[in-house]
Amino acid sequence: MITITAQLRARRGHEATMRQALADVAAHAAASEPATIGFFVSQNQDDPTPFTTDERFLDTAAMDTHDGSEALACCSVTIRPILDGDVVLVTGEDVSARPA
Repeated sequence: MITITAQLRARRGHEATMRQALADVAAHAAASEPATIGFFVSQNQDDPTPFTTDERFLDTAAMDTHDGSEALACCSVTIRPILDGDVVLVTGEDVSARPA
């Protein structure tokens, strides 16, 4: 399984827009990407500007499908102007996972 963790920060005042854009991608992945095993969005409890996504894909092809999706492209257009800093991406292979 392939995993991606993304760390993003919204400019202050744009947190709701960032939250909705990321939630829309998560909803699209759940509804339309069967090989996307999970797509989770979290928002920092102490400071509402940082967000983290945890994404799990069955394989590289699933990750590539997600990366090429219209939903992700729309999200990028929405969040690009409200980002505060660079997006930090970490891509890896699962070493262990909790059994279902």
